Amino acid sequence: MFETTLDGYNEALRAQIRGWLAEDIGSGDVTTAMTIPRGAQAKAVIHVKENGRIAGIPIARLVFEIVDRALVFTAKVEDGQYVEKGTVLAEVEGSIHSLLTGERLALNLMQRMSGVATKTSEFVAALQGLPVRLVDTRKTTPGHRLLEKYAVRIGGGSNHRFGLYDAVMIKDNHIKGAGGIREAVEAARAGIPHTMKIEVETESLEQVDEAIACGADIIMLDNMPQEMMKAAVKQIKQRAPHVIVEASGNVRLDTIHGIAACGVDVISVGGLTYSFQSLDISLDLNAKKGGAMS
Repeated sequence: MFETTLDGYNEALRAQIRGWLAEDIGSGDVTTAMTIPRGAQAKAVIHVKENGRIAGIPIARLVFEIVDRALVFTAKVEDGQYVEKGTVLAEVEGSIHSLLTGERLALNLMQRMSGVATKTSEFVAALQGLPVRLVDTRKTTPGHRLLEKYAVRIGGGSNHRFGLYDAVMIKDNHIKGAGGIREAVEAARAGIPHTMKIEVETESLEQVDEAIACGADIIMLDNMPQEMMKAAVKQIKQRAPHVIVEASGNVRLDTIHGIAACGVDVISVGGLTYSFQSLDISLDLNAKKGGAMS
């Protein structure tokens, strides 16, 4: 799940892509059907119209394969490459009907994924040389979590929990509902396997103290001012050096270096997957030999 590949998810992705294609195509592409002869063939090039880090080449390939197995998809770059405006990312050759049927979905997915990867790479660059891990959150687009979290990895980041099922994260509402941090942690510890970690979200030094005392495995410092964060990190490292310290909340490019300098182990940034800007990518038919645009 946390490698920079999508191996093992082929069937799940195929099902999603078929659903997305059905949403777009409906009863058929009337414009293409009315304007282009059924047997018409062409080569298309997919090219980028601004600088950025590319993610989604294997997904675009899968889209065109599902639309028409006779289409020939040739990648010109790999996921993770930083490219400049005008770079040809891939060529696709075959039926114009099939090319235009798959065009928008393939581009939409590549644009979004490349936007996530590009934004992630900017945050990673801001942390260069610091011993801290950048991770995403569950603030993903419904239906696109697998692809967006993959794009985070392609951009050089790491993944937090994938869903509600793979870790215990006790947040403010859980604390209120359980009656306190200790009550929430003790109840969780009694019901989960020994292999699962417990993370507790804290907003004050008093809550940090309570999370340490009840044996949290990970302590999140949520929206803390940096001076308070430094004090919290010192408190945790002195009393429970094995505990992982995560910072979260209002993390921006202009603040992340200072947050990392507080000594935290992990910084989670929801904006990687909910406030990115899609990369501008286009497809054009009838490229000349070598990939130049006609």
